[in-house]
Amino acid sequence: MYTVGVITASDKASQGQRVDESGQLIQKMMTEAGYQLVKIVIVEDDREKLKTAMIEMADEDKCSLILTTGGTGFGPRDITPEATLDVAHRMAPGIAEAIRNYSMTITKRAMLSRGTSVIRNQSLIINLPGSPKAVQESLEFILSELQHGLDILNEQAEECAR
Repeated sequence: MYTVGVITASDKASQGQRVDESGQLIQKMMTEAGYQLVKIVIVEDDREKLKTAMIEMADEDKCSLILTTGGTGFGPRDITPEATLDVAHRMAPGIAEAIRNYSMTITKRAMLSRGTSVIRNQSLIINLPGSPKAVQESLEFILSELQHGLDILNEQAEECAR
């Protein structure tokens, strides 16, 4: 069983001015998919705080998978991709590219997503959009392939074409 940490980047949710629907949805979907939830945090849109949360989940909590939600748009405080790149040891761009590609079949505005995906130690970090609808669509699309990627990352499987 793989472990998952969830980080919501939201000024309003971190101040209690908005309910974190996207983070709760990720928690529900990942638990139903058989992942063990280790930690959920809500932080303001702040590069250093996001980096700290990701590093703690990867290095201390040893989360296999870290999913972020929010902060991937064009807004001046949307800084999640930059914070994610700051903590990366290796890139895993195909996941974010696949999410954007699939999302483009639903809405052209998906081209405005700046989400990324990276590896830090044995943790896969994936930026998801901020809206619950987009989170659900994105996770439903990638969920079936995540375990194989985590198996390879954790040397539980060999890479293979299907």
